[in-house]
Amino acid sequence: MTESTDISLAAKVIKGGGLVAFPTETVYGLGADALNPEAVAKIFTEKERPSFDPLIVHIASLDEIPRLTIGKDDRVYTLAKRFWPGPLTIVLPKSDLVPDIVTSGLPTVGIRFPNNPIALALIKSSGCPLAAPSANKFGRISPTTAQHVRKQLPNVDCILDGGPSFVGIESTVIALNTDGFVILREGFITAEDLRTVLPASNYPVDNDNKLSSPGLLNSHYSPQKPIFIEGEDSQKSAKFLEKASFLRGAYLSFSGRAPGCYGVIEYLSKTGDLREAAVNLFGALHRLEDNYQVDFIVAEPVPQREIGIAIMDRLKKAAYKYKK
Repeated sequence: MTESTDISLAAKVIKGGGLVAFPTETVYGLGADALNPEAVAKIFTEKERPSFDPLIVHIASLDEIPRLTIGKDDRVYTLAKRFWPGPLTIVLPKSDLVPDIVTSGLPTVGIRFPNNPIALALIKSSGCPLAAPSANKFGRISPTTAQHVRKQLPNVDCILDGGPSFVGIESTVIALNTDGFVILREGFITAEDLRTVLPASNYPVDNDNKLSSPGLLNSHYSPQKPIFIEGEDSQKSAKFLEKASFLRGAYLSFSGRAPGCYGVIEYLSKTGDLREAAVNLFGALHRLEDNYQVDFIVAEPVPQREIGIAIMDRLKKAAYKYKK
């Protein structure tokens, strides 16, 4: 593995069919040439990612859209004017140029124009769009620093260190239909934001039970320690917490609360700021996962409004396998 800030070196890795972990404003991505099926296959192998989970394709110019998709839709450019570069992925009908492995056999592809100078420079220097899911093992905590990537993917060909991600959670993923937009994955851009540009649709996307977007499985974003959401009791979590030593537990605080029974307090925010909580979420989970004094985590729920919907989506999926 090479760690570097040299974009030209990383671009050579991409051109040679290798994998590069690189920063975006949301989380770090694990990138490969999106038009090279053999390179894309390495992403699935390195992440231990199931082949049915499609990848997002990252671009650095709107000129890529007619190459990668079919059927012009002016609403895409309306959305792009408002939200790109930025944390929005738009699922569109794919062209034959996009290999089926990228889309898990679906006739659609998720396109994103990231808002990070290193990511954009890498795409331009590589001379190709980049297929790039988050740079972590499948189902585990998403990475917001190069150190997080190193911890989970030590064998990746190259890591571009661009410092911490400033958004902190993955992009919002939407699809378009005749009525307007449908959110497939909640993210930093909210339904309220999107409705300033397009109407929301009442019709869901139907892909014959195939995943239309990454991040749709019930269990995802999970630390390697049990995590529970305060107040969302299940028989399994109640039985676990009944026997647990709270001095070996950590409390993930959103409002600034610090219950004295917990050995460790980690703050997403001390003031109930949803955007601050989003930025801090995955970093806090990584720290608690790595803390040898912590055996389990209890997370304070956040209000399910605005970006809080996306935060709770991540927390519920992180806790899913520990409450069933």
